Amino acid sequence: MLDLTDRKTIGYLCKKYNVHMKHGLGQNFLCEEWVLKEICNAADSEYKTILEIGPGFGVLTAALAINAEKVVSVEVDSTLLPVLSETLAGFDNIEIINDDFLKYPLSTLEEKLGTHYNVVANLPYYITTPILTKLIEEGRGIDNIVVMLQKEVADRICSQEGKKDYGAISIFIQYYCKPEIVCNVPAAAFSPPPKVDSCVLKLKMLGEPSVKTKSEKIFFRLVKASFAQRRKTLLNALANSGAFGNKETVLSVLTKAGIEPNTRGEALSIEKFAELSNIFYENTLQIK
Repeated sequence: MLDLTDRKTIGYLCKKYNVHMKHGLGQNFLCEEWVLKEICNAADSEYKTILEIGPGFGVLTAALAINAEKVVSVEVDSTLLPVLSETLAGFDNIEIINDDFLKYPLSTLEEKLGTHYNVVANLPYYITTPILTKLIEEGRGIDNIVVMLQKEVADRICSQEGKKDYGAISIFIQYYCKPEIVCNVPAAAFSPPPKVDSCVLKLKMLGEPSVKTKSEKIFFRLVKASFAQRRKTLLNALANSGAFGNKETVLSVLTKAGIEPNTRGEALSIEKFAELSNIFYENTLQIK
């Protein structure tokens, strides 16, 4: 069996199948066995059904398939299919789908995956947020999501109020999931190495949102408006958004919530955002 963590093997396969790394697809192939073990342990892959996004040369696919009941893997790059036919030839519990995950209906995938499955992905940095958004908003049977992503993005997702990197993505993910950093991964663990370090992040899907809101629409609109102009106070940011009424209306609601008008969005916890959105819901008619 080929050692897919060996850079010489990767070079051999690239030459044999005339594969060229596509920078536009964010192709950086994992070459460290210890990282594979961390991902598989975090994904709790034993006897589970796994959805994998972006198998590359199949190094993680094979590691998952050793213990998983089934691995369904979506790969957009058709030039990798012959490679995967060779590297995964010894497995009968892997299905490769050649398509763009962002365009492929997740409901169709879930017909193959069942009612409970885990997601594993080594995500291209430039489409991390769209993929996570699709999984969280459309996934019905996902228990956990384990992803390799840019360390800076993982830090933002896990950040808390008062931190410089706390923002709308932190609140969006933490509304639906419990995030946990599994391990940091240096750029040298990939071939070719990316320009930034990475991180393995686990998102445990919550049975219900982490906070109670009377209107998710208002909650997320409030969060978006609060961080759209980070240097502005909540009073000015919300009034300028055009969605929460004039300054007098916004000031009245902030006062009811016990929030100083010169407070900025990054100072509010997800619980406080929920409380504020509920007061807007109850006390104003101007929200569009």
